[in-house]
Amino acid sequence: MPLNQLALLELTEVMRTADDGKLMRTLLHTILQALVDAEATGHIGAGMHEQNDTRTTQRNGTRTKVVSATSGDLSVKIAKTRTGSFFATLVHPRPRIEVALHAVVMEAYVHGVSTRKVDDLVTAMGVERMNTRSSLHC
Repeated sequence: MPLNQLALLELTEVMRTADDGKLMRTLLHTILQALVDAEATGHIGAGMHEQNDTRTTQRNGTRTKVVSATSGDLSVKIAKTRTGSFFATLVHPRPRIEVALHAVVMEAYVHGVSTRKVDDLVTAMGVERMNTRSSLHC
């Protein structure tokens, strides 16, 4: 019996708030890691410790990628390959917030925007103000 939209939203809210988001982070991490591993298996042509003739390369350890989600930061292990390279499409490189924030502040400075308006803009971007005299830490 399929669940209706309201029941799914209620279930999501219960899962998100039940243990301060730990359950949602765990579920999201498990699903994301499984998807990245499946994509690596498709790219390599064989699963971990699997021997077959369609294999194009071999795994050579992992590298860790931190993925930011609304439920918190997640560390996902991405397979490295001996030859060639593998980049998971789900965790492709994104510009860091510092780069975007720096560009916004520089643009505001060039246009003569007041520091109060820049503070409001930075707050609207979701960065908490640490100290007025210190640099921005994201």
